[in-house]
Amino acid sequence: MKNQKQIPASAYQSGTGFINHYQNLIKDVVIPYQYEVLCDNVEGVEKSHVIANFVNAGKALRGEDIGDGFYGMVFQDSDAAKWLEAVAFSLTVYADKKLEAKADALIDIIAAAQDSDGYLNTYFTIKDRDKRWKNLMEGHELYCSGHMMEAAVAYFDATGKDVLLNVMLRNAEHIYTHFITEKNEGYPGHPEVELALLKMYRTTKNQHCLDLAKHFLDVRGVNPHFYEEEAKLRDWTVWGNDPYDHDYMQAGKPVREQTDATGHSVRAVYLYTAMADLASEIEDVELQTACRKLWESITQRRMYVTGGIGSTVLGEAFTVDYDLPNDTAYAETCASIGLMFFASRMLELDTNGEYADIMERAFYNTVLAGMQLDGKRFFYVNPLEILPGISGIAATHKHDLPERPGWYACACCPPNVARTISSFGTYAYGENDTTAFCHLFAEGTIHFENGLELLCETNYPYAFTITYTVKKGSKALALRIPNWSTQHSILVNNKTTDYEIRKGYAYLPCVQAGDKIVLSLDTSVHHIYTSTKVAENTGCVALQRGPLVYCFEGVDNDNDILSLSLTENGQITINPYAEDLLCGTTTLTVSGWKMQQTEALYSIDKRPEEVPYTLTAIPYYTWGNRGLSQMRIWMTDK
Repeated sequence: MKNQKQIPASAYQSGTGFINHYQNLIKDVVIPYQYEVLCDNVEGVEKSHVIANFVNAGKALRGEDIGDGFYGMVFQDSDAAKWLEAVAFSLTVYADKKLEAKADALIDIIAAAQDSDGYLNTYFTIKDRDKRWKNLMEGHELYCSGHMMEAAVAYFDATGKDVLLNVMLRNAEHIYTHFITEKNEGYPGHPEVELALLKMYRTTKNQHCLDLAKHFLDVRGVNPHFYEEEAKLRDWTVWGNDPYDHDYMQAGKPVREQTDATGHSVRAVYLYTAMADLASEIEDVELQTACRKLWESITQRRMYVTGGIGSTVLGEAFTVDYDLPNDTAYAETCASIGLMFFASRMLELDTNGEYADIMERAFYNTVLAGMQLDGKRFFYVNPLEILPGISGIAATHKHDLPERPGWYACACCPPNVARTISSFGTYAYGENDTTAFCHLFAEGTIHFENGLELLCETNYPYAFTITYTVKKGSKALALRIPNWSTQHSILVNNKTTDYEIRKGYAYLPCVQAGDKIVLSLDTSVHHIYTSTKVAENTGCVALQRGPLVYCFEGVDNDNDILSLSLTENGQITINPYAEDLLCGTTTLTVSGWKMQQTEALYSIDKRPEEVPYTLTAIPYYTWGNRGLSQMRIWMTDK
């Protein structure tokens, strides 16, 4: 194989350090907490009813009393799927027979909710059986199937158990029959099943899974009026979505002709992930070219410095180039997770460090910010500026909450974070026949194919020395040099060595058992400036150290960040790592200015007085963990 591929989750075992801390948090807190939420056992949070929905669907199929029926969003089933997937990935790192038994029991409940023809969806089994496949635009049937397919593959890989995998193979055959054998027109309103079917194909070798994934991608947008025609055939709706808004559903053009990232941002990156994956699987150059154009649209014109995407609450969507407001940003947690998916698949098409750079930016900033440090509260939306009294209150800012809720009626993000962190190794490492690739810096042991075993030791992202020890085998090794690292060095067995830099990776021709490779990266703080086309950031600067974007919270800065500015090229002090602050972090002390407050709304010919002030900055992912407070990333610089 020429192109590198992700390693399986089971090939990476986290050691000690940052990623290990988070994977333990998922295991010890997040997975148990979320299970209790799915069972409706947690007081004071949004009701889930997910597991009860599956139980009731099984009763409905058996002709029994369904009790309290269905509750929740039309895509409620997907929360259980993502929880199971997080469990599967966690089990590859930490064996846990009790957790595995709990997952097995849930899988049995899900299996009992599958109809005899392979159909699986609790909403359309309990509530509206006669409406199956009648509303692809809004019904999320294929979306839910996709997430359950992903869970099935992950659980099989982790445990070797195929109960859920067989359930989803029957479901895939049902979908194949409906859309291909019976030639019913349509494609998913919310892309997801496409990428999942490709995972199913690689695990099961079932050709129908590959054919179905390709079919959904090939037909999308060929008839851009499909959703309009579908809507005319029914007198009901789920969300009231506009079937004429082709861009919202990425359906205005065939996928190979799309050039701009449009519409609902999560749907977009899930679709683009599948496009890139299929391009790699069948070596489709035209599809790869389309993916590259869409990648550039996102990362060069429509992405926040935090790796957040989707700048408007209206449709949770992309808007136009350079429209990146800070205080009304949407930047859904799931969208940045989807951006990681897309980046990872683009890496499999072309081993280019820019994809890993973006994957890293999204993870260490928006994805991690989506979860409270205690693992029990979550952000759906990730703004770059928060002003208590306005954020979460003003009509234009209601979606930008200043504090994380415990759960959501639409709870797609919390389990998505759990499954992403638990599977971090698959994003961090890859390989082909000749070379092992280190895309992200994750401490632990990595077992590559052909016998190479690598031990990574690092305190990244707060320290920037990464040591690799080859425990077994031999292979070429490629280490990513991040675009933020203006200088680096590599030592092999304490000696400088020859290596080649290609597309952001340092290639070492061959490493073998006993070798120690030390990569040292840039430790400095960098000033980040935006294009002048981004209106809100004119005259502003953001600070970044390593992959971490920093922000300023009121709790550290006299509860008044609005009055503060940075001194241009002023002194920045990197403070010692503090174990007892925000679960362990490094803060920055920055020289700046504080403008004196005035009571008048406007002052004529009288500039408010400014005095020197020392500001404190914290990593963005840690904000909102110390109570209600102002927050801002972009600061004026003068």
